[in-house]
Amino acid sequence: MQIVSVVGARPQFIKAAVVSHALEAAGISEHIVHTGQHYDTRMSAVFFEELGIAEPVANLDVGSASHAVQTGSIMVRFEEYLASGPLPDWILVYGDTNSTLAAALVASKLQIRLAHVEAGLRSFNRRMPEEINRIVTDRLSDLLFCPTRTAVSHLEEEGLSGGVHLTGDVMLDATRFFGRKAEENHPIANVTGHPAGSFHLATVHRAENTDDPERLAAIFRGLGRSGLPVLLPLHPRTRSRVKRLVLPENIEVIPPVSYLAMLSLVRAARRVFTDSGGLQKEALWLGTPCVTLRDETEWVETLHGGWNILVGADAGRIESAATEEPTTGPPEFGSVADGRASDLIASLLNSN
Repeated sequence: MQIVSVVGARPQFIKAAVVSHALEAAGISEHIVHTGQHYDTRMSAVFFEELGIAEPVANLDVGSASHAVQTGSIMVRFEEYLASGPLPDWILVYGDTNSTLAAALVASKLQIRLAHVEAGLRSFNRRMPEEINRIVTDRLSDLLFCPTRTAVSHLEEEGLSGGVHLTGDVMLDATRFFGRKAEENHPIANVTGHPAGSFHLATVHRAENTDDPERLAAIFRGLGRSGLPVLLPLHPRTRSRVKRLVLPENIEVIPPVSYLAMLSLVRAARRVFTDSGGLQKEALWLGTPCVTLRDETEWVETLHGGWNILVGADAGRIESAATEEPTTGPPEFGSVADGRASDLIASLLNSN
């Protein structure tokens, strides 16, 4: 069996790392195509080395652009890549990026079977480009690998049942495996001068926040009143926007960090403030309360017991959430196959 896996953004490299190892163990041949959606070395190339992923067989080098231009460019270049050799048995995509949507459309047009990791997620906010990407990709997929029972329910409500499988979350696989490596190789003292528990960690990258000057300014006002230093690894999307603002003195802008270093920061932070989907889950799994800088979340399970609090871009709610404590232990979610979602995905691909 030959599979082409398409990745283009940092979270997809992490998911692909554990799935690729499982595919290899199952005797499945995989070629990785990197779309180049993330092209900064610290956001891209370093991940392949750090996570032990095989070098991509092709880099489409699309870079940054509008949604239409980026998606269209990936489609054209990915189709050209596929035309250069025998077509694979499967195309495997992850999550909800433009890379995912573009590869799904190409697979459908060329009648190549499509498998979607993290199928069934919904924010029910059509203003988010990621929501459109998810819906279309799920509609086109032959195998839908759902991380949670909630995701399965969403697909059932949309009339999708064929090829739907509850696999658990591959990000849990990655957090468990690489979390141990992070503790060994990236102790917090090597990542920051702030002791564990003495700082907050923040990431801001979604278009709904970075492209709205009022929302972005309100987020930073709230972080400025959060009571501790706030480490902000700056995403390329946010970098140019931040130049227009005067940041509060407690916000420390740092370059993007490696995945292992980020796991160490998440584990040691007092709070994580983020608009990232993946970081909401990693914070919970690593025992750190999260404050989500959005009005909704796809990961509703993380809200149980106050481990994740939705605050949008409200400065006052951001400030108050910085001191709210969870009322229960961390909720259990994401583990279906004993935390071995990647192995289950490889097995399902082999049997189809």
